[in-house]
Amino acid sequence: MSEKQAVSVELKDLVKVFPAYGTQGDFTAVNHVSLIAEPGEMVTLLGPSGCGKTTILRMVSGFEIPTSGQVLIGGKDVSTLPPNKRNVGMMFQSYALFPHLNVFENVAYGLRIKRIPDKEIKDRVHQVLELMQIEPFEQRMPNQLSGGQQQRVALARAVVTEPSVLLFDEPLSNLDAKLREYMRDELRKIQQRVGITSIYVTHDQSEAMAISDKVVVMRSGVIEQVGTATGIYTSPDNCFVADFMGKANFLPVTRWQPDGTAEVFGQTVHAKPSAKLGQKQPVLMVRPENVLLDENGPFTAKVETATYMGQTFQYVLNCQGTQISVADYRYHTNGVFRPGADVRWTMAEPSLRLIPAEEVKA
Repeated sequence: MSEKQAVSVELKDLVKVFPAYGTQGDFTAVNHVSLIAEPGEMVTLLGPSGCGKTTILRMVSGFEIPTSGQVLIGGKDVSTLPPNKRNVGMMFQSYALFPHLNVFENVAYGLRIKRIPDKEIKDRVHQVLELMQIEPFEQRMPNQLSGGQQQRVALARAVVTEPSVLLFDEPLSNLDAKLREYMRDELRKIQQRVGITSIYVTHDQSEAMAISDKVVVMRSGVIEQVGTATGIYTSPDNCFVADFMGKANFLPVTRWQPDGTAEVFGQTVHAKPSAKLGQKQPVLMVRPENVLLDENGPFTAKVETATYMGQTFQYVLNCQGTQISVADYRYHTNGVFRPGADVRWTMAEPSLRLIPAEEVKA
């Protein structure tokens, strides 16, 4: 791969409205979205089906034209350019490999379309096959490859044309769980090695956390929160973001102060208020791993369910009518509690967040 200067991707007040169909009215899939992917960054669009993330990807690639707003690649407005004029590589969910072409010819296809000389095609394809560690398979047909190998071929085909931007549309969803985790890490290493600005679409929060420089959580066509995976996981702005970025408990708050002092189940705790809390009624957000079983804890509860998960024992507790999920990593020390047992518990206060109370809807 030749050294190329990475470029930024900027979305400016992007809107996509699909016109009325039958008895349905107009549908706004993307609603005034603004976002910057810095040069060389891996930005993940995370959200449930129908939140607008794939529509954004299609507008960046040129397969959809924005209703309004702009798509800028390297500072250039490409909003109305066709896909072949944008220098964008795309990796699809289905891989879309040509079944009648071997690995070499699948990867070479985009270069042949561009009428690159044969010698340069051979050099560039071998270079990218070596990068993806699939050089021994260059004469195999797609049906002779495993799912992980097919995924590498699809990525090689996207990278070999040296695009300014790489787009990924849930590329790992067809793999089994263990291979998915392995390829997720491999894909991230390759993206960092190549240094191409990338936008990745997924609804899997663990995938988003593992590969991203920046995570964009979306709901109903708008951005709910942008930040690092760590920042969003530990400091979500609202219940939807907290719930989508991993498991979360939302505990009722009876009294609270602007400094984060709150009363929960009759006890005083200290939490960090969300920047978007304002004067709204809060709930206390605590992750299951930060609910600690402790015989000296200030709270009491009854165990409803207990599930062995290898690294953890996972419990559902009932505390004054509220169900609380617990991930106990210290069960070797704490012992195992069976359903019906009474337990005492506490919370790791540095992890507590006061966020606006809301019903969690996609």
